[in-house]
Parts: sequence; structure tokens; C-alpha cells
Amino acid sequence: MSSKFKVNIQEELLTRPQSISAYYAFKRSMDVITSLFLLLLLSPILATFCILIPIFSTGNPFFFQQRLGQNGKTFTVIKLRSMCLDAEKNGPQWANKEDPRVTKVGIFIRRTRIDEIPQLLMVLKGDMSLIGPRPEREYFYTKIDKFLPTFKNRLLEKPGLTGWAQVNGGYDLTPEEKLTLDLYYSQHKSLAMDIKILILTLLIVFTGNGAR
Repeated sequence: MSSKFKVNIQEELLTRPQSISAYYAFKRSMDVITSLFLLLLLSPILATFCILIPIFSTGNPFFFQQRLGQNGKTFTVIKLRSMCLDAEKNGPQWANKEDPRVTKVGIFIRRTRIDEIPQLLMVLKGDMSLIGPRPEREYFYTKIDKFLPTFKNRLLEKPGLTGWAQVNGGYDLTPEEKLTLDLYYSQHKSLAMDIKILILTLLIVFTGNGAR
């Protein structure tokens, strides 16, 4: 599906300083190496929850959804399913901290971010990065665009498995707060900041204080 949320990044690419170009090249290399390592390391956990999820909510343990990536490109996100099968019987809904659609095992899955493990495949493919703004659906971009047109500026960066917004609020963030944090990352991105986000993400995983 062709998205109307196309953000022209060609000028940025042409004028990007060499140091930034080197940063992106190194970041891509680390995305591939780290994703391969994590997929191998976490495969037993992935297999375990593929068995547990259908026990608590009959159906496919995986959840597939169309999201918007860098420059408004549409791609498919794969996650471990943490909600009931009819979670959107009343239409798309913005996830929240105490979401009643989440299953019993899904509560643990979301708190520890185990549901994001399959997205390492998207990182390997190049649709996502380990660090960046979380990808959202075109439905929400269309809805938010009516009162916050600059929200689509998040699409300048490749979406990430985790990001600055996720370690600074998660489910409690409004679209405005989410945009502010994502743009801050875009303006200050660096290897040091990426490492900081990864460390904070690991703390979230091990403490159970899940974020979006």
C-alpha cells in the first residue's frame, strides 16, 4: 500500500556530514551483527512463548501488522501476540498502560518486551534499526495529523526496536510528548546515545517496567 505520509529525505542525504554518514554505516553493521546474535540467544524464549500464548488465548502466537517506516514506506511488523484475537473489534486503538485487551501471559510479555523479539527479523531486513522511533500505523498518522501535523517528521529516521521515547515514558506518553522525544533523538543521535538507550532498555527488561 502506498502511503501519503512521504517525507523527502533526499536533501538530508545529500548534505549529510561525513561523520553522520559513517555513523549510519556503523549503526547498520551493528544492527545486523547484534540482531543475528540476539535471535540465536533468544530463540529458546521465543519458542517457549509460541507454546504459551495459544494456551491463554487460542490462535496464532504471532501478530502481523502494517506500519510506516522511514520516508513513509509501508512494511510488515511481526510481534508475539500479547492481546486477545478480537482486540480491535471496535476499530484501531492507541495502546495504553492498563490495556484490558492484554491477555494474562501478554502482561508479562509486554512488560519485558519479549513481544518485540520477532522484530529482529525486520532489523536484519533493513526495515528497522535497533534504535529509533517506534513505528506506528498509517491510521494513527492520519488521525494525529489533524491536530499535530509535525508528527510525521518521526518518519525521517528509520524506526527502531526501542528508542528514546520508549525509555522515557512509554505507554504514558501523549503523541506530543512522543514526538518531542523522538525528534530529540533525531537531533542528538550518536553512538554514545544509542548505547545509553540500549542500557536503559535492558534495565526495563530486567526490572519488568515495560514501555511502549
